[in-house]
Amino acid sequence: MPSARPALIPFLPYAVVSVVHVAALFVDHPIAGPTKLLLMPALVLAAVWASASIRPWPRGAMALLLAAVLMSWLGDGAAVFFPMFEDELPMMLLCFGLAHVGYMVLLWRARGVAVRPFPRWALGYAAAYVMLMALLLPRTGSLTIPVAIYGVLLVATAAMTSRCGPVIAWGGLWFLVSDGILAFRIFAAEVMPDWTSGAVMLTYTLGQGLIVCGVVTALARRSRRSAPADRAAAAAAS
Repeated sequence: MPSARPALIPFLPYAVVSVVHVAALFVDHPIAGPTKLLLMPALVLAAVWASASIRPWPRGAMALLLAAVLMSWLGDGAAVFFPMFEDELPMMLLCFGLAHVGYMVLLWRARGVAVRPFPRWALGYAAAYVMLMALLLPRTGSLTIPVAIYGVLLVATAAMTSRCGPVIAWGGLWFLVSDGILAFRIFAAEVMPDWTSGAVMLTYTLGQGLIVCGVVTALARRSRRSAPADRAAAAAAS
């Protein structure tokens, strides 16, 4: 019988890489650059490893989950993966925008991941969008439309996580906080202290890790609950 909770051991490599990367950012160590590109591969490893015992393996849900993490990886390394562009920001917005689309489709369609209707407090995300756009759009110049669209996707993802358990919901909140801090570092750098670079990645790694861990946990729980019915149906058919 599959466990309702994936073992935490698969997430240890991701946790270690996250701690090293965030610590390097806070002390301005050059290892921060290469460790950033190890974050999402470590999270992919965690997701595949933690879900390996789920039967049947949820191929559709895992494909969406891994695609979202992959697009996040491309966003993390936009300057490395897309050197043909002088400004990495548009590609970063595109890649992370696609990652949010993947997360939203997953959270909407995967059975057992969402456990409730939208709570009333999720309306706070709409208020957060209005506030962020009011503060940022006067500074975004030619990127006004992409930033506005990305903001919709970011806030919509956070709202979608509110329909899930607390692990995923907290993940969506921290992801939103991370991108909010990053947006001010990009467009209002003069008011952001240096330590906020570490804060961006601290909240980002926490948000991504919680979402992935929560989704795999929910898929495992769904499999456990459906196993008795599947066995009963098989016995009746025989």
